[in-house]
Amino acid sequence: MGSLRTTAQLISYELIIGLIILMTVVIVGSFNINDIIIFQESIILAIPLFPLFIIFYISALAETNRPPFDLVESESELVSGAFTEYSSFAFALIFLGEYCAIILISTLINILFIGGYLIPFQLYFFNNLSYIFLQPIVLGIKTSIFLFGFI
Repeated sequence: MGSLRTTAQLISYELIIGLIILMTVVIVGSFNINDIIIFQESIILAIPLFPLFIIFYISALAETNRPPFDLVESESELVSGAFTEYSSFAFALIFLGEYCAIILISTLINILFIGGYLIPFQLYFFNNLSYIFLQPIVLGIKTSIFLFGFI
C-alpha cells in the first residue's frame, strides 16, 4: 500500500508540472523554446504568473525528492533508504540521475519563467556579436541560482 501511495504522489506532481508547462505554452502561443524566451523580452513570465511559478517550484522540489519532500525512501526506518542495496558505481549512477534531474528542472524554470538567456534589465551597450557569446553564460548563471536553491 505504501508504494502505491508514493507512486500516486509522484504522478500528481508530474501532472501539475505538465499542466503549468502547457499553460505557459498556451500563453506564449508556441512550443518553441526560443519563442518562449523571446516572448519574455518585455516582462518575464514569473511576474504575471507568480502563483504558477510558486506552484511549479514546489512541485519541482517534490518531483526531485528535495527536502521537505524527501520522505520517499523512509530513511528513518531503513538507515539510508533505498541506498543500502547499492554500492559504488550503481550508487553513483543513482545520484548522478537525481542531480541531472535537478539541473533539468532548474533550466526549465529558467526558460519558462525567468527569461532564459536574456540579459536582465536589457543592457544595450553590448553589440550583437558579444550578446550572442554572452547567452550561454547568462543561461548558466540564472540556472545556477535555481540549482543552488534546490540543493
